[in-house]
Amino acid sequence: MARVAVVTGGTRGIGEAISVALKAAGYTVAANYAGNDERAKDFTARIGIKAFKWDVADYDACIAGLKQVESELGAVDVIVNNAGITRDGTMKKMSRTAWDEVMDTNLGGCYNMCKAAWDGMNERKFGRVVNIGSINGQAGQYGQVNYAAAKSGIHGFTKALAQEGARAGITVNAIAPGYIDTDMVAAVPADVLAKIVARIPVGRLGQASEIARAVCFLVADEGGFITGSTLSINGGQHMY
Repeated sequence: MARVAVVTGGTRGIGEAISVALKAAGYTVAANYAGNDERAKDFTARIGIKAFKWDVADYDACIAGLKQVESELGAVDVIVNNAGITRDGTMKKMSRTAWDEVMDTNLGGCYNMCKAAWDGMNERKFGRVVNIGSINGQAGQYGQVNYAAAKSGIHGFTKALAQEGARAGITVNAIAPGYIDTDMVAAVPADVLAKIVARIPVGRLGQASEIARAVCFLVADEGGFITGSTLSINGGQHMY
């Protein structure tokens, strides 16, 4: 029977690529999303993967959402924590709300989803967790103290939780993407984007499919000796 994987933020951008790649690899995939019903409906029609709506920043919603997935698709063995938001601004301009929203979604969402799945993974003695961090969590970024702090927190969260899961057959790893050719990056002004690409040694943006390929590698049954690692996929922009 195919293993069930939940991908948060799984209906667009990097999340969509991950959902598609996992389906192609034989997993039964549940794609979580937070708000865009039309986008989720289109995703399901195009890809054939069911979308489930809940806010990963809401602990109770994550518990209920995972129960719904398991009742419809079966026990969840793979969690990919990809959901994330930005609320950029310098410290001078950043509100407490902007800080809290990013921390609650990007980092709190990892806790909420892992908490929801953890007992089942322990009981079955198998689990795969992949948390999507960021180059900006490794190197920092001007105007993103909230985002950089949350993504850096993901890397520490990954290392600590990996130690808890290791003896139960649960691996916990992270991927730190650099600048990927998604809608979010496409919204960057052309002159700014050109400067970003100029700093990437391979001379281009990354593709979402390149992140998805790494997720498939890390969640494979054969990946049981890889845990607590952060895989940087950034074209050589930041070697960490």
